[in-house]
Amino acid sequence: MVSDVQWQQLNPLRGDKSPKAANLWGKRTEAGPAGFLVQFVDGFSSPSHIHNVAYRGVVISGLLHNDDPKARAMWMPKGSFWTQPAGEVHITAAKGKKNIAYIEVEDSFGVLPANKAFDDGERPVNIHRTNIVWINHKSFLWGKPQKRELNGTLVKLSAGYTGKIHNQGRKFRAVVVQGRVKLRHFTDKSLAPGSYFGSEGKSVHRVSCDAGVDCIVYVRAMGTYKIHQHN
Repeated sequence: MVSDVQWQQLNPLRGDKSPKAANLWGKRTEAGPAGFLVQFVDGFSSPSHIHNVAYRGVVISGLLHNDDPKARAMWMPKGSFWTQPAGEVHITAAKGKKNIAYIEVEDSFGVLPANKAFDDGERPVNIHRTNIVWINHKSFLWGKPQKRELNGTLVKLSAGYTGKIHNQGRKFRAVVVQGRVKLRHFTDKSLAPGSYFGSEGKSVHRVSCDAGVDCIVYVRAMGTYKIHQHN
């Protein structure tokens, strides 16, 4: 649950203006994949910088801008998706009372000065929420949703939804982006935006979405999964 995460300052030298990060799965500063939350104060704007590895991001709350330092600001609201290639100079800015994003990397995450820039051939992607394309309650963002293939998808669960998510692959990781998702196992757990749930190997997640607003969940999977609706 997002209320249980442990926040740490990404840049203690900036004091209260420093972004804060909290691991959801994996460890962002160690070798191997990891997924974590980043929280920005209202009005935050970073200096030009690069990262040693590429990352993907989903806006959970507030408004975020991530682009070339000279680019016109494109404020992305919750449900927007972007990618940042390794080595490419950019800035990140935020505005709003509560600005949170989910970030995932495939290896140890670090920040380097702009003068260390390099071109790995990848180009950034910024998809505003209004440009998300839904097909049967899914929006395919990256990778291939096939057996033994790593992929990322936004999943929409209609308000009042009750059903099951059957994971048929090796790994399943999910982060709540919008709405309140309940996990119905031995006891119900109500997951607010920013909360995480996942599993290894074939598994079944019994879930529901509270009434009032559709739930959106970002899913990173190694392999395929199916969503079954009961209501």
